[in-house]
Amino acid sequence: MTWEAVYLVCFIVGFLLSLIAIVGQGVHFGHFHGHVHGHGHAPGHADAPGVVPKVNSMTLTAFLAWFGGTGYLLEKYTSLWVWLALSCSIVAGLVGASAVFSVLRKLTKRDFAMNPADYDMIGRLGRVSAGVNENGVGEMIFARDGARGSIPIRSDDGLRIDKDVEVVITRLEKGIAYVRRWEDLAGDEKA
Repeated sequence: MTWEAVYLVCFIVGFLLSLIAIVGQGVHFGHFHGHVHGHGHAPGHADAPGVVPKVNSMTLTAFLAWFGGTGYLLEKYTSLWVWLALSCSIVAGLVGASAVFSVLRKLTKRDFAMNPADYDMIGRLGRVSAGVNENGVGEMIFARDGARGSIPIRSDDGLRIDKDVEVVITRLEKGIAYVRRWEDLAGDEKA
């Protein structure tokens, strides 16, 4: 087998495996072939969000594709010494793998371990965005994970709550949050 053939096989295998990995995962970054474990956690780093192992399926396939492509072009179109072409191909493979690693690290950087307590709606503070009439339904907005959310609300005591009043969720029933005014709860604590 010639060097040209070796490089061509490496390029084809690397390119096809990269393509299969991306298409097969539905471009769901953070879970490449199981080598980047749930939420960017590397094996043995269960509490280290955003950790991507340097050697994983995506960096290996990128190395193969860049190594093979560069080597093939150097062998086919230049008269470089075999060992110099091999060295250039290895460097090109490492550059390609490093680029993919950099992208993977940036994509998983925002991943974090989920804490169920962060998603508990009881006790969540928010502001009424659509007022609640007596025994009626309104809406409140609240912040969670840096994003804004909304939920339908009823007054816990059945009384009217005006727009822009701060409220706290006391319970949830059938998708509706029952709320009390924050000032009422703060007054209860002072008494």
